[in-house]
Amino acid sequence: MSQTYFQKGFGLRSAVGPVLSESYDSRVVDRLRELGHTARAGDLVLKLAREFGFCYGVDRAVEYAYETRQQFPERRIFLSGEIIHNPEVNGRLEAMGVRILPPAHDPGVRYRDVDAGDVVLLPAFGVPVAEMAHLRGKGCVLVDTTCGSVLNVWKNVHKYARDGFTAVIHGKHHHEETKATASQALTHGGGHYLCLKDKSEAAEVCEFIRGVGEGEDLRRRFAHATDPGFDPVRDLARIGLANQTTMLMSESLEIQEMLRSAMRQRYGEAELPARFQAMDTICSATQDRQDAVLKMLDEGGLDLMVVIGGYNSSNTQALARICTERLPTYHIDGASCIEPELIRHQPVGSHAESRTAAWLPAGPLRIGLTAGASTPNNVVGEVVARLLALRGLRPADLS
Repeated sequence: MSQTYFQKGFGLRSAVGPVLSESYDSRVVDRLRELGHTARAGDLVLKLAREFGFCYGVDRAVEYAYETRQQFPERRIFLSGEIIHNPEVNGRLEAMGVRILPPAHDPGVRYRDVDAGDVVLLPAFGVPVAEMAHLRGKGCVLVDTTCGSVLNVWKNVHKYARDGFTAVIHGKHHHEETKATASQALTHGGGHYLCLKDKSEAAEVCEFIRGVGEGEDLRRRFAHATDPGFDPVRDLARIGLANQTTMLMSESLEIQEMLRSAMRQRYGEAELPARFQAMDTICSATQDRQDAVLKMLDEGGLDLMVVIGGYNSSNTQALARICTERLPTYHIDGASCIEPELIRHQPVGSHAESRTAAWLPAGPLRIGLTAGASTPNNVVGEVVARLLALRGLRPADLS
């Protein structure tokens, strides 16, 4: 019987490497690195975070997608949603004949056009358990690019469910990764989950844990972010905290302490180990990028920040949140957002793109740059070139 599940690529790096390099590398970024991540051109200083852009998991997922096209040149290839949250990368895959399937609650609807023998790419975020089971039943070829950091979260959630703890997930309930992680909690009989997107929602749950409010009210309030059988009275008596891997690290830690404190107040210190568990599941690459931008901000001297990455990229949104608290910040998804007289960007907390005129002050200017883990170097380089062009400069002028 031929193999129908692949999780480690096809050993075709030598074949796809030159294509990936041509598509996603940037001489401009290489130049900035050579100059110590800080460069001057005219009266403009550009400072690039020490850690930015593609992480290992993203790099691996994109490489596997290209290898898949190489391995199966004649087969239909489908992708369960976006491979990563970057419009350029997903656009290039579509140009290669990979069909991106939109989300659907029912796997039968989402994968109705997939036949036995077709190839289905599973994205870096992973897919819910029900979707995986449905695809295996179809007899299609599965190429799984789920990030190792996400798999690590799943292991912890499995442990919580096995030990009788409800998985409380700091994450966006609608995000692909969080939906996949939440589904893992239900693979053990009696497992349950609750998703909290921020400290405000965590505070509501903490109040209930302390004994304030009715269980039915809380169940209705979080019906969109819990499993159908979730019972607050029963299922918040023992909880284990996990995270969507791309959330803001500082907020995850704050939520952890909020929940720990509430459980301590309700049940006492002696009961705490039996009632509350927490595991740090923010991926190291996400933390490295957040730490790098914080260090750059602490060093001071910047006038504004440009954060580059897909608008639906959670880790890029987290970087923008960090920067917005300190400096004027513009989250853009690419160089096309920078126009001669204005910039198109997504403000923190908004779900729509805004247009800001006269955003670039005249005279000497120091601009900080960072990029989310789904942003390839070529996009960063294009943004640098566009910023320089606004001052009549070129990348060759960087020194």
